[in-house]
Amino acid sequence: MSRDSVTTVPNNPPRAEAVRRRPDPVTERRAVRWLLIGIALLFLGLFLVVPLAAVFYQAFSKGIGFYFEALADPDALSAIKLTVITAAIAVPLNLVFGLAASWCIAKFEFRGKALLTTLIDLPFSVSPVISGLVYVLMFGAQGWFGPWLQDHNVQIIFAVPGIVLATIFVTFPFVARELIPLMQAQGNDEEEAAHVLGASGWQMFRRVTLPNVRWGLLYGVILCNARAMGEFGAVSVVSGHIRGQTDTMPLHVEILYNEYNFSAAFAVASVLALLALVTLALKLLAERHLSAEQVDARAVPAHAGPVTLSPAPSHAAGRPVQ
Repeated sequence: MSRDSVTTVPNNPPRAEAVRRRPDPVTERRAVRWLLIGIALLFLGLFLVVPLAAVFYQAFSKGIGFYFEALADPDALSAIKLTVITAAIAVPLNLVFGLAASWCIAKFEFRGKALLTTLIDLPFSVSPVISGLVYVLMFGAQGWFGPWLQDHNVQIIFAVPGIVLATIFVTFPFVARELIPLMQAQGNDEEEAAHVLGASGWQMFRRVTLPNVRWGLLYGVILCNARAMGEFGAVSVVSGHIRGQTDTMPLHVEILYNEYNFSAAFAVASVLALLALVTLALKLLAERHLSAEQVDARAVPAHAGPVTLSPAPSHAAGRPVQ
């Protein structure tokens, strides 16, 4: 057969070029992407950046001297102090509860596990005002325990204990809800390996479980603290709005605003805004490490454990292994 008689199959470059130019089915066109990004930035600017800038603008509208004078007011200092005290009590208690509940739910099987998980989500589904009213019905003067508390000269409602109880109720799911999925993703392999090696329950928790969830724990504590300092509804019901005694920062801002003392109200609100910005920065840091931990937890094989075995010498003294 001659070379001229051989029929060659021509390539189809136009079709190949068309295939290469076919748009990615999981990626939108550039115009659509820019439109969506623009809408998101516009939304964030109108509902986040502009109000935040307005808070600081109004706070300093009468000068920096008036700003610090408003913060140095005895009622403002009392509100700041009470807010810090409430958070300092509620957050550690919720930390202990969150650790215990998440460890129990993620690591063990028992009756009532689904019920406990549902009860942890209760504050998310109940209005904070309703939770405050529940405490009033329980510990108020006409409540279930009211007469007994009065006979023993114990005051919970319209006092600091009621504010702390209401804050604990609305914030206790945050730590547990961050740790439960993380612990479930990590599994029980490392704890079982530690138990085989002779570790006690406390040693397993302190040396294995707790280090693995430290960033998730920090993330939950940050969210819990932010909610504790900014809680308004439940605290408003149980506080009684006693100026200088039972007013937290959000309640003090409302009082100043209702009195048309706008600059002082925004000055106190700016402190909450600064706390929110610090919380956001810490949240981003914790989120980054938490996402890395979740990726590592999914990447570790099911048989992997914390024990690393050194390889056996394959040719010790020049002799092959039998």
